[in-house]
Amino acid sequence: MPKRITPLSDTQVRNAKPKEKEHKLMDGYGLFLLVTPTGGKLWRLDYRFDGKRKTLALGTYPAVSLSDARKRRDEAKALLANDIDPSDANKAKKASRLEAGANSFEVVAREWHTKFAPTWSPSHAVWVLRRLEQYVFPDIGTRPIAELKAPDVLKVLRRIEAVALETAHRVKFVLGQVFRYAVGSGRAERDPTADLKGLLPPRSQKHHAAITDPKEVAGLLRAIDGFNGTFTVKSALQLAPLVFLRPGELRQAEWTEFDLEAGEWNVPIERMKLKLRVKEDRKGEKHLVPLSAQAVAILKDLHGLTGQSRYVFPSARSFARPMSNMALNAALNRMGFKGEMTAHGFRALARTILDEVLQCRIDLVEHQLGHAVRDPNGRAYNRTAHLPERRKMMQTWADYLDGLKAGAKVIPLKRSEG
Repeated sequence: MPKRITPLSDTQVRNAKPKEKEHKLMDGYGLFLLVTPTGGKLWRLDYRFDGKRKTLALGTYPAVSLSDARKRRDEAKALLANDIDPSDANKAKKASRLEAGANSFEVVAREWHTKFAPTWSPSHAVWVLRRLEQYVFPDIGTRPIAELKAPDVLKVLRRIEAVALETAHRVKFVLGQVFRYAVGSGRAERDPTADLKGLLPPRSQKHHAAITDPKEVAGLLRAIDGFNGTFTVKSALQLAPLVFLRPGELRQAEWTEFDLEAGEWNVPIERMKLKLRVKEDRKGEKHLVPLSAQAVAILKDLHGLTGQSRYVFPSARSFARPMSNMALNAALNRMGFKGEMTAHGFRALARTILDEVLQCRIDLVEHQLGHAVRDPNGRAYNRTAHLPERRKMMQTWADYLDGLKAGAKVIPLKRSEG
């Protein structure tokens, strides 16, 4: 009769000590703990298949506990009962995992990006990869691309939508291209983004003329500095690209909202477009705009002229009311930018270049634009969220614009649909 083996206890396994040579602690039914001279504890299973003695590795202690090792032993015994070699089954399982990893969404997406990036502008190539890394890979990057369905992709897009709807639409387009590449290379059956038509809110249909190419922006900024109209309008035009608020929020600015020493402009939330969605308990809050050194300089110069008025940019006819809502657009038209640039277009100018050229974080840009931005838990960011990062972004942006005006070499902005 075979020798009866007393099963191991957790204490025996935990306290097993190394010796000069490898030694075994038997648990029964072929399972044993191999203790190495260096202190390693390895689970092994001795078995016979086709008349040959074999040993199967079951993992390392303590990552694999005694109870887990016994479960793995029993699974291997079940395979043997069905005339399957557990070693061959493990090899097949490992090969399957390797194949799945080689065809994961991230692997295929990076392969697609490497193949097509040389045909795009550098800024577009960077934008595409950064958005994949920021929004997509953390959620579905490790999953086999062939297994991904429409709900998986929609979940990713919903998270982006909470930050920036336009970005969600653009990432959806990128995802469609990756899936179609996978279909063409035999690693997926179809493009699930085709099933998502109409599930994202539509893009805004209202478009404001805007110059977004850095080379053309340089000319616009120089034209503003050379504007020969009123000093108030000129100052508003100079400040507009530095703060990129809506024209109404800019022209109705009041001196009491500014702390020039701290470099801050606190815009009452009720005055913003966001006010339509403001709940009663949020009234009285402010939208904090960090001011760059250049913005502070413009305001200090203007204070000598309009500081006695309630409004930073008062009407030319009366200090008692703000500048006309047509003043800035009229000035841009007179400078020759009719049909090319509007006062509202400074927002698109800033958003496009900050995102696609300077590669700033899109949630910081959206927050500074005054859009409703939510944290990963779905809560709206408060007015001071990411303030140090936003201060740095606003100063970097102002310095970048100064560089454009001075004729610094710029990368032209070219969009490609890949």
